[in-house]
Amino acid sequence: MLKENISLLIKDALSGNQKAYEALLKRYKNGIYNMIYQMIKNREEAEDIVQETFVKAFKSLDSYNDDYAFSTWLYKIAFNHCIDTIRKKKLKTLPIDKPIDLKEGQVHHDIKDESYSPEKDLLYSEKKKMIFETIQALPERYRRAILLRHQEERSYEEISQILNLPLGTVKARIFRAREMLKKKLMEK
Repeated sequence: MLKENISLLIKDALSGNQKAYEALLKRYKNGIYNMIYQMIKNREEAEDIVQETFVKAFKSLDSYNDDYAFSTWLYKIAFNHCIDTIRKKKLKTLPIDKPIDLKEGQVHHDIKDESYSPEKDLLYSEKKKMIFETIQALPERYRRAILLRHQEERSYEEISQILNLPLGTVKARIFRAREMLKKKLMEK
């Protein structure tokens, strides 16, 4: 969808047009869900965070600056909300040596799962954040192509239609975007 069309939808949404809100939701919901699910790995939580992201975005839609891509603004809200959720989940842990009271005098000792590592989780979150920021730094033509391919899981043919570009150009842009990402990530 062209930037002008998105701008019109935002303008209509700000004037209270429910159809405009629905169109924005329909346009970005799957991509936002995919990004969040990759971070959370839980369908129900991802769906909740998607809903909360759109509620938050629509409430603050008047603060959106159309000098920047709407998708960038929206994905940043989703990413930050997801990170906040992960942090809150980590705060709700019990010490391993504290017994949990069950029924009538039964006590259960919660034993730490060695397969989970906060360090691994933090590294994974940091890596996702670094990749997301690196993608956002790509030139628009490459960023759009790579996001459509990897975040929205669109086929090359679909991307070709969405961007109104020849199939070969789409493949070349995605290839170049991957090369740019590799180079920039190796520098970090």
